[in-house]
Amino acid sequence: MKQTLNLLTKIAFLLLGITLVFSSCVPQKKILYLQKQQEKDTASIYAHKHPPDYRIQPRDNVYIKLFTLDEKSNLYFNKQSGTSGSYNDYANDASIYLNSYSVSPDGYIDFPVVGKIMIKDLTVSQVKDVLQKLVDEYLKETVVVVKMVNFKITILGEVNHPGEFTIYADKINFFEAISLANDLTDFGNRNKVVLIRQVPGGSRVYKLNMTSDTFLKSDQFYLQPNDIIYVQPLAYKRWGFGSTFPWAIVLAGISAGLLLITYMKTL
Repeated sequence: MKQTLNLLTKIAFLLLGITLVFSSCVPQKKILYLQKQQEKDTASIYAHKHPPDYRIQPRDNVYIKLFTLDEKSNLYFNKQSGTSGSYNDYANDASIYLNSYSVSPDGYIDFPVVGKIMIKDLTVSQVKDVLQKLVDEYLKETVVVVKMVNFKITILGEVNHPGEFTIYADKINFFEAISLANDLTDFGNRNKVVLIRQVPGGSRVYKLNMTSDTFLKSDQFYLQPNDIIYVQPLAYKRWGFGSTFPWAIVLAGISAGLLLITYMKTL
């Protein structure tokens, strides 16, 4: 009888140990960002490559605002969509879109008085310069403001808050983007983060390693409009050992089974 109880106790502890191993937290090395690849590497400054300025593509939306001393000219040149039309409207997604210019499939926008203007493959600053020169032929002492409307990124997969995010800035880096999604979950595979970027004729897929400090020097550290980030899950989660696994129920079942076996042996 004692031998049976001892055997059952050993089995119980063995099962408990196995359970704790599989239910333990993800190893720290799996979730740390920017780990040094060489122990002797003491560098603390990483030179970033200057991110290339985004070039306007067909079906993009560009916000254009013309400021002049002549109020009538302001009303004539600037779009009015039933809103105040002020620059402060830039904080409202709907008014931004309604007050923006859509780039045609051929790469043109249709600007009042000036007519069609080719802006495909131009940067935002280049579009501003082109418009400023054209407008100066009609009006003096004007200021042209040009902003990208559709600077949005999408973050999916093992993040705490997946979704589409609108960026109200000219540039954003990878970590700033991840922070919008409230960081990766513990089961996000930081070694295999996928970046999908639009390129002429299709999309390009990049495999990124956020655990390496060399990531700071990569060409993909700064994001571009319409980038998609997908964080793959670790194998721990694919095996079903996520934080939501019902370990309490499993342990309770094991305990109940062992008690039942012990009771049957005593009969």
